[in-house]
Amino acid sequence: MDRNVLEHDLRELLDQARMSDYCPNGLQLEGRPQIQRLLTGVTASKALLELAVELNADAVLVHHGLMWKGDPQVITGFRKERLQLALAHDLNVFAYHLPLDKHPELGNNAQLGKMLGWPSTRVAGEKGLIHVGELVQPVPLGDLVKQVGTVLGHRVQVEGNNDPERLVDTVAWCTGGAPGYVEEAALQGADLYLTGELSEPAVHVARECNVSLLGAGHHATERCGVKALGEWIAQRYGIEVMFRDLFVAV
Repeated sequence: MDRNVLEHDLRELLDQARMSDYCPNGLQLEGRPQIQRLLTGVTASKALLELAVELNADAVLVHHGLMWKGDPQVITGFRKERLQLALAHDLNVFAYHLPLDKHPELGNNAQLGKMLGWPSTRVAGEKGLIHVGELVQPVPLGDLVKQVGTVLGHRVQVEGNNDPERLVDTVAWCTGGAPGYVEEAALQGADLYLTGELSEPAVHVARECNVSLLGAGHHATERCGVKALGEWIAQRYGIEVMFRDLFVAV
């Protein structure tokens, strides 16, 4: 598989040019020109890059890449070690952040809704990242919290209206670190808003808007998109794609 062809096709698939972001999307680090074995994971950590070397991968594809806006303009410490490792083994590093969150089929939000069996009837928010849907029938909050914890294998933090007997009819969600969208979720009529991690201001907003605010883990809510994208690549191009979850409890 030609590296440049893969980069072009993913750019088109994820419509990355239309999405402003906090990082460069696409090929962040150029490695060998041909890709036959691809490793996918959530974050381009040193551990994932070491695993790519161990597995003889030609490239890694992640949601959280090597470079972010506002990073220091000097390469030292852990940043130097990651880059040094990837360069020494001629690894390609692809990263797709918000474009992967947003994709209507392979994205983190679409895939999380599918995993939970929650219908997504509309999207909301400035970037269209919030998914909103009405459940087939109202479900007690306590049952939904248990479901999320079981599906994601992660402890769920509940703030705002945390009455386990509360009947939830409309749900909204946005994976990762998106607690600031709780107000928009409330404006969309959501009884429950699920995201990866919480913040102090968001807890107060949830309480005052009578929303059940769930924090189910940043990493835990964002494993599904990159895994689905890897499966799409394997099916389309016939190359070997491996997904590894180097789980962290946040």
